[in-house]
Amino acid sequence: MSRTKHTAAKKPRRKPSAAAAASPATASPHTRSCKTNLSQIRNLLFLKVTAKKTGGPATPTPGKSKRPHRFRAGTRALQEIRKYQKTSNLLVPAASFIREVRAISYRFAPDINRWQAEALVAIQEAAEDYLIQLFGDAMLCAIHAKRVTLKGYSVGKATWWDGPTLVRYCIIT
Repeated sequence: MSRTKHTAAKKPRRKPSAAAAASPATASPHTRSCKTNLSQIRNLLFLKVTAKKTGGPATPTPGKSKRPHRFRAGTRALQEIRKYQKTSNLLVPAASFIREVRAISYRFAPDINRWQAEALVAIQEAAEDYLIQLFGDAMLCAIHAKRVTLKGYSVGKATWWDGPTLVRYCIIT
């Protein structure tokens, strides 16, 4: 079978309608009004500005709509894991954690209402470290059960399996 060159089929040209022929945009340059020129210049400037903002052509070509970029499943989660492993800042917002610590301490000892800032930061670091270890152990339980999804009973099993490890992080004076 021989190779042949295929030429593209030409589209038939449309004839301009009578209304389009009478419009000032298709008239000769001498018959255009100043108002039309200003509006065309504004439109061109607007198209250039929107092209700069969007980063692409101002008027999209018909039939070719660009889909937004999508990552494969799990890629974004791995990116977030790497991001949070590189940082050393706390994950839980400090204000809400301090509010909860004060509420719990007021429930057990209403006469204690003043906390040192370093003590609150130490409690938050210990609590976050405990939670990270707990979720890591729960994930190991889920993987052992041939699952990828972390479920509540995996967290319960991890607590039972390792025992209450919060005592390791508490400093008793």
